[in-house]
Parts: sequence; structure tokens; C-alpha cells
Amino acid sequence: MPPAAAPSGSKPHPTQSSWSRAYRRPASNTVPASDLDRTPDKASASVGASAPSSSQASSSSPVFDKASAPPPHSILTQPVSNGRLPGHGRSNGHGMGNSSRKEEGQEEDKDEDEEKAKVMEEERRKRKKKKEEEAADQELPLGVEELLASGDPVLDLSYKKFRRLPGVICGLNHLEKLYVCGNSLRTVPENIVKLKGLRILALDFNKIEDVPLAICELRNLTRLYLGSNRLVSFPPELRNLQNLRCLWMESNYFTRFPRQLYDLPQLRSLQMGDNRLRSLPPDLCRMEALRGLWLYGNRFTEFPRVLLRMVDLEILDLDKNKITVFPNLRRLPALRLFSYDGNPVEGPPGVGEEVLLVGEGAQEELDDRAYRKAKKEQEAREREEAALAGEGPVIQGILKTARENSASYAGHKHNEVVSMTEEERRNKEMEEELERALDEYGAGLEYDLEGIEYEKEELIQEGDGFEEYEGQELEYERRDMDYEEEEALEETGREGRRH
Repeated sequence: MPPAAAPSGSKPHPTQSSWSRAYRRPASNTVPASDLDRTPDKASASVGASAPSSSQASSSSPVFDKASAPPPHSILTQPVSNGRLPGHGRSNGHGMGNSSRKEEGQEEDKDEDEEKAKVMEEERRKRKKKKEEEAADQELPLGVEELLASGDPVLDLSYKKFRRLPGVICGLNHLEKLYVCGNSLRTVPENIVKLKGLRILALDFNKIEDVPLAICELRNLTRLYLGSNRLVSFPPELRNLQNLRCLWMESNYFTRFPRQLYDLPQLRSLQMGDNRLRSLPPDLCRMEALRGLWLYGNRFTEFPRVLLRMVDLEILDLDKNKITVFPNLRRLPALRLFSYDGNPVEGPPGVGEEVLLVGEGAQEELDDRAYRKAKKEQEAREREEAALAGEGPVIQGILKTARENSASYAGHKHNEVVSMTEEERRNKEMEEELERALDEYGAGLEYDLEGIEYEKEELIQEGDGFEEYEGQELEYERRDMDYEEEEALEETGREGRRH
């Protein structure tokens, strides 16, 4: 039988250990089987239910029956967890569980409030920093205010450590050239479109990732410098720059040739060095106005064949690529400078004599070319000197022929008429001798056969009076010649020496 309940006014229940010692003794037929089958939860529930309030006891609730309560050992013999008896300190599924969840919710709300406070503080700090930066940007460097007030159409603000272009610049409507190189610009203010007269804009060596659309509205631009930025493409609005003649976009990240450039009909100079191009579009020859093309420092492994169809190119730079074979470039008649340095080739390609070369073996080729040119010039001078020295003998030969003809006529003074056939023969011989002289001394001395007029009566005399002229009297000194042709010959000789 279970021990009897303690009388009223007795000492409190013993501790857990004394309970354990008291009820771990073996009992014989003292514990009902129904009590042994109860679980701790059921037992605790029974214990909770067996303690009604005084109001309930005084009402219709039945009187508490000790006999119906579970025996103490059915609870105390269960395993002890976390230093508490089974059933003790547990909730009934509602009270303490709700309190725990409520506390967790309060902690979560507190964490969210703290997170929001941190975010708001960070945003406030960023706004403050931005305002400070804007205020600092509006503080113009020393000397810039004087430049702005000078009214000069050229404004150079390069390497002034600007992060933003000062807004006051957009009000300088008289500006024609604006240089803001070497700053930390990422964009330009939209109000830059007010600079309608701007012709040159230099934005190289900044941090621009996209071409600002405001720049594409500066329709009077002729030169635009965008090198050493972070560009990978151009916006379609770039075609608005119809007057653009020079575009420098070197040291960026282009992997494809931007086709927007096809729509720039005035573009003559295109600088695309130090990008990542591997090929050129086959219809690049559509850019008929292009005269200078810089493609150094890209990733070409073959010579772009489309370049052979750009017959108006004057400058072509393909330095620092990986091209192993160059075609004959004599197909480019307008070419004046070709640079191929830094490519794995042993010598220059075939080019015209007037093309300046830069690259492996170029100096030797230029030296040979200079030698050939000097040799040709020496030969030309020698021919000119020989032609000048031969002026006297040519004229003396003509006069000698005339004297011989006169003597022949004197030997036939009794003949009244000289046949026309003989006259034509002598004239023909004189013409052939003159032509041989011209062929020998070059085309620089052009004699007009019609300019040397020999009157028939001076050579062919008829009848009386011819005997008065003896052969020795027909010897003319060159200084006594009264022909205008002499001056013409001298003038022709001077022209030949000048050429």
C-alpha cells in the first residue's frame, strides 16, 4: 500500500533525493497496474487537474479524492531531465509556449529595428558625403576662375582632379575648344548641350564607361578625344556628329569595330590603337573619307584584306600585332606612312618609293632607296650639264652645214636654177641632223625648226651678183647673230637646269 498522506501541520515534503530513496525500494503488490501504465504527461495532467481552485471546490465540482491521485512513485521514478522532475516546469501547450514565442517575436522586432537604424544611418552618411563632394567639386582650382572670366574660346582644365565637370562651364557659350583630360570624370552634365559652338572636346584619360548622350548632341564637333577610358561600345546617337573629322578612341575595350562610324561621312582620322580587335568588317571600305587609320596594339594575326581596297589611305599603323605576312602595298597609291613595328616579320612589304616605313628592316630599305634616288639625281645632273655644254657645237654644226651649202652653190654659179629636188634633199638632211642633236642632248632643249628661217635668197642666188659672196665671207661669229632664236635657246637651257 502507498504511504499515508502527511498530516496537516507536518513538515514539507522531503527533497527529490529523499523521495527517490524512499520510493526506489521494491514494493510487493502495492502499485496498481493501471498506475504503472500512465505516461509522465498524463500523470502531470492528472496532477494539474487534481488541484482545483477554491471557488471550483465550493461549487458543483466534486471533492478532491486522494485515492484517485496517482501514486508518488509513478512520477518520481521517471528519469530526471535538466534537474527538473518530469511534468514540473512544463507548459500545458498554451501558457509558457505562447510566452516564449512572444519573447522571440519581440527579439526579432528589435533586430529589425536595429537593422533599419543601421541602414538609415548609412544612407545619411552617404548623403552627407555626396554633399561634401559636390561642394568640393564646385570649388574651382586656383586660377580656373580667371580662365572662365577671360572669355577665351579655349579652356584647358586637364589634370585638375575633377570628379564632376563644374556646372558653370556649361554656361560658357563662347567656348570652341574644351580640354578636360586626366581627371576622374565618369560622365558630363547634360547641360553641356548648351555649348553649341564647341568644335573640339577632349575627354581622354578619365573613367567614362558609356559615351554620354549629351555629347552626341554637340553637332558642330569636328574632333572628339575619348582615349584611355572604359568604353566597350558607342550609342546609336553618335551618328548625329555629322561634322566629325577626327575620332580618337585608343586604349579602351572594343572587341568589334563600331559600325556607327559608317554614318560619319566626314571622318578622316580614326585612332583605334590598344583595343581588342581581331578583325575588321569586310565593308570597311565604305568609309571613303578615311585617310588615317591607327590599329596598333590590337590582336590581329592576319593582315585585314579589306585595307587593300581603301585606296585613299595615307597613313596605316599596324604596330604591335601578331601579323606574320604582309601583302604588297603598292596597290595603295596614296599611302605615305606605313608602320608595322612589333610584328613577327623580317622585313618590310613592297611599297612605293615615296612611302615612309617604320619597322624591322625599314632602315635598310630606306637607305637603299636614298642611294637609288641619289644616283638618279646624279645621272640627271650629268645629262643636264652635257646638254648645256653641247649648245655651242649644235649651233656651229648648223652654221657649218649652211656654209657648205653656200660653197656648193658658188661652184655652180653658171647654173641658172637649182632643181627643187636637190633643195628638198638638203633641207631634209638639215632636219635630220637637228633631230639627232635633240635626241642626244635631251628634250630639255627644244628647237623650233620654223624659228630658224633661212631665206632662199641667202642660200640660192640666181644670176649676177652671186660671185660677190666668197666662202670665207659667210663665216658668222655667234656674237654677231641677230636671231631671236638665240635668246629662246638660252631661256630653254635655263629652264632645263631648273628642272
